[in-house]
Amino acid sequence: MSKDLQHTNYNPGKPDHWSGRKISESLGVQYWYQAVVCKAISELKNLESGGFGLLGYACDEGVKRNQGRVGAVEGPKVLRGKLGKVAWHHETKTVYDFGTVLCKDSDLEACRETFSESIANMISNRIFPIGLGGGHDMAYAHFMGIKKACENQNKRIGIINFDAHFDLRPIEESPNSGTPFNQINSVLKKENKPFDYFVLGIQKGSNTKQLFEIAKAEQVKVVYAEECLSDKSSLEAIKSKLNAFIASVDTLYITIDLDGFSSAYAPGVSAPSPLGFSPDFVFNILGFLLNSEKVIALDIAELNPKYDRDGQTAILASRLVDFVVGNAPRSL
Repeated sequence: MSKDLQHTNYNPGKPDHWSGRKISESLGVQYWYQAVVCKAISELKNLESGGFGLLGYACDEGVKRNQGRVGAVEGPKVLRGKLGKVAWHHETKTVYDFGTVLCKDSDLEACRETFSESIANMISNRIFPIGLGGGHDMAYAHFMGIKKACENQNKRIGIINFDAHFDLRPIEESPNSGTPFNQINSVLKKENKPFDYFVLGIQKGSNTKQLFEIAKAEQVKVVYAEECLSDKSSLEAIKSKLNAFIASVDTLYITIDLDGFSSAYAPGVSAPSPLGFSPDFVFNILGFLLNSEKVIALDIAELNPKYDRDGQTAILASRLVDFVVGNAPRSL
């Protein structure tokens, strides 16, 4: 039995997780639910490389520990539900659904370990991972999976986080959704490796003075929420900063915390704010980053269907996934 099938906190992809408008078979593939290929991680070696792999992170234990609004555990399920109904325009690309990693008995650590192992397996088999969260503690697991897959290549991994929060909190009792990048930094420090971290959308009212001091000490690159505008001059200024960051690393991991968006666009998150960025801004910058051909993996965190309005946040998340598949080079 392959290792991934021994995990009791992992369920492979299943066709019955995907549905959409019923159409005549003669029309071929018209929607995502018809195009997605459901597999288990154990089947990776038998698949054609160059595709995209969806992997759910059904966990909000980290959010609970961080005293946030729980409900993100349902994020992967609801995101798939909205994504299945999106029109399909990616004829030259393949998307696999590798299922979902579960947080059983509040065991966040085991959940992250399984997720990390699955991400490493995907990248090693030249599949572009797209994580579907779930709390933002997923970022630590995702990064560690990328790191493991790249360890023999000695690649410098840059992290770009669309987020209202630094998520650099020191661990006091146990890891949570506010500690992932602090944990990543700790791992890299032990190995004398640089911590290349760039955050877009930081809100001063959502981060303590201590967190700003940590970010400054660790030379974190920051763009504040009020700078994240969609006009030409603002976008060019941010792209200039990103260009320097992209040039300094070998590969990029992008993580999108939906609470970075204004709650006008994304009310269904664990920590909503009316002061975040717009979808126009994120799609523009995301397209720019994907065009660098250095992006190796991406995830979407903190989708909390419990507090969503008319599925608005889940629809936004589904369009982000659709955009990534449409704009990431097939060579990835």
